Amino acid sequence: MRMLGNYDFHSPYFLLLLLALPLMWWIKNKSKSRTPDPEMRFPHVGSLSGISSFKSILLKYLYIFRYLGLALLIIAMARPRLVLKEEEVKAEGIDIMMIMDLSSSMLARDFQPDRLTVSKEMAKRFIDKRTYDRVGLVVFAGESFTQSPLTTDHRIVKEFMSSLESGIMEDGTAIGMGLASAVNRLKESESKSKVVILLTDGVNNAGYIKPMTAAEIAKELNVKVYTIGVGTMGNAVAPISKRSNGSYVFGVSRVEIDEELLTEISKLTGGQYFRATNEAGLERIYAEIDRLEKTEIDVSVFKRYSEEFRKFLFFGLLFLLIEWILKNTLLRTLP
Repeated sequence: MRMLGNYDFHSPYFLLLLLALPLMWWIKNKSKSRTPDPEMRFPHVGSLSGISSFKSILLKYLYIFRYLGLALLIIAMARPRLVLKEEEVKAEGIDIMMIMDLSSSMLARDFQPDRLTVSKEMAKRFIDKRTYDRVGLVVFAGESFTQSPLTTDHRIVKEFMSSLESGIMEDGTAIGMGLASAVNRLKESESKSKVVILLTDGVNNAGYIKPMTAAEIAKELNVKVYTIGVGTMGNAVAPISKRSNGSYVFGVSRVEIDEELLTEISKLTGGQYFRATNEAGLERIYAEIDRLEKTEIDVSVFKRYSEEFRKFLFFGLLFLLIEWILKNTLLRTLP
């Protein structure tokens, strides 16, 4: 069996007969050169030089029908088949809640164009890789809410992700509230693996649920929490105040991320803490989480075949028939 695109051949060794066709052509032309065709001599045919007709041109290339017909018959003998593959996928997916910080500091410009834009883009790329998983989205600033419940419709989640903007809720950094909202969404999940990815760039300073309390609940529910701190080391250009019209005033401010808290949350729940100081670093972090949280997939492949030799047989006989008819009627030669 030999594969050729979506085709294979039940008896591919018949294709070796195709090598005989050029040999037949060579033998025919060699014998023709030794035994020239009968000819009639005329006193003078100078006036006929350079004149050709449709019949003479067709007669010159009539042999092509024969060799093409024989080639198609040989291919038909090899029994070409169209391979129709069917896959049955059994995937034990992971339920993943993504938590995105929307506080004003996420507009800091140590990432280009800002932390929030890059974080959304990296998160969407991560979602694209989780083909068989349910994904949900929670956002937080001074409070939190669920933007998208767990779903396999990743298009919807990415659309929600794209629409996220800083300033749509009270400013602040309620890490505990965001984590509690995500864990609550996973509470009823029957998945064997439940994961939270929490991304923030600050220190918990709002909300009525302490981050470690939310982490304790996550541990009790077997929810693994990966935390990501986003922001360069040192200072960054970030919003420092807000005008009456709602626009932000930017200035240099110190980057403060509670890495100790984020590390404790991850360690308690069996996850890991990561620090992203630039776009490439954040991309590597999501790739690492993708590697650590693999979905178990069992793929069974079934093959069906559609026999295609009939069309080759039909056209092969058709070309041979055309050659025979033309040779004995329209293009018949004497003697």
